Amino acid sequence: MTANVHNPDQYMASLRTIIAGGRKRIGLLIGAGAPAGMAKDDGSYPLIPAVAGLTDLVLAALAPTYGKQIAALKAELPKHDVETILSRVRTLSKVIGTTKVHDLDGQGFETFGRAICDEIGKIVNVRLPKNHSAYTDVVNWIAGTSRDHAVEIFTTNYDLLLEEAFEFARAPYFDGFTGAREPFFDPVSVSSNDLPVRWTRLWKLHGSLGWCASDRDEVVRTGNSSATHLVFPEHLKYDQTQKAPYSALLDRLKAFLSTSDTLLISIGFSFADAHVAARVSEGLAANPSASLFAFQFKTLKEEEFARDLASKRPNFSVYARDGGMMNGIDAPWQIPTDLPSKDWGPIRASYWGSPSSGDPAQFLLGAIEPFAKFFASSRTPQIFSAAVPAAAPVAGASTAVGLVPHSGAA
Repeated sequence: MTANVHNPDQYMASLRTIIAGGRKRIGLLIGAGAPAGMAKDDGSYPLIPAVAGLTDLVLAALAPTYGKQIAALKAELPKHDVETILSRVRTLSKVIGTTKVHDLDGQGFETFGRAICDEIGKIVNVRLPKNHSAYTDVVNWIAGTSRDHAVEIFTTNYDLLLEEAFEFARAPYFDGFTGAREPFFDPVSVSSNDLPVRWTRLWKLHGSLGWCASDRDEVVRTGNSSATHLVFPEHLKYDQTQKAPYSALLDRLKAFLSTSDTLLISIGFSFADAHVAARVSEGLAANPSASLFAFQFKTLKEEEFARDLASKRPNFSVYARDGGMMNGIDAPWQIPTDLPSKDWGPIRASYWGSPSSGDPAQFLLGAIEPFAKFFASSRTPQIFSAAVPAAAPVAGASTAVGLVPHSGAA
């Protein structure tokens, strides 16, 4: 029996058709891998380090003051990333009072938590490159099409790069806050989602630079990038005043996936975040007409969290550098010898090629820069038949593999 393979030409042709039009309800899920894959003005990488790099920088900066506590927390935690450590620090600050744990009382851990957020804020408080960036490509794609539904962006990142890209393009967006002196979070507007379609929705699932707690213990947006209110969903049970931003935004993600004929596209997100992954899984399970396309930077074998979700949810598709997982079928990529149409060469080059000299040809859209260019150029005129011609078959392909993405994304 011939092994299954996936043909990226067919999947990308269908996706290109979807994102070029304005009829589909589309959302983006953007993780820490996105700014980590963007270049600085001088051409060096990363613009902002991903979680592992961010963790190293933050903990190194705090080690002279909190080295003992960091070592003790690492010894008792299953994961050592900065978000997990901050979560434990915030938990201890709320529950231990005057009792000391690892030589700090509740007030001490509250100060420790603020120090972590301050260090995160220093690292992620960067500006977009002056000439061009992947985020400006994404915003140009969003603003360049008349749409039936607003694009919704869900991000776990704390930086203000997306906000900067929208403001540079003078493209309106709504982040859940309203007001002038101390913009407040309005969960009703988030849940009702009845703003004009041309306003992109930008949901910061893990908080943001510029957020802080007001005198009334409500989260407000200050406009000051030194403010860092980074609280994660698991802490809501300890402080109900913080429920509105974080739980409401995660509920919005689930509601988005519960809407019929919806496509969520992720980039730079590993799905290791249990809170976000759980909402995604619940939404896809409850609504078979929704689809999620996960564009992953690593090989399919290395993307274990995305593969695990895709094995349980047939409407979850994984696009890794060496293969894909569609409708639950894990298979390598195989490019046909012939082009689907005479003008498809430049289009294929946008998603298939060698990232650098000496690398084997691979699927490229797991990196934010080619991903964003593919979206921005999707409205370029092209001629393409919906089905690959019989003269250019893909060896081993079968109807089980599927010639187009999951039907919910058509």
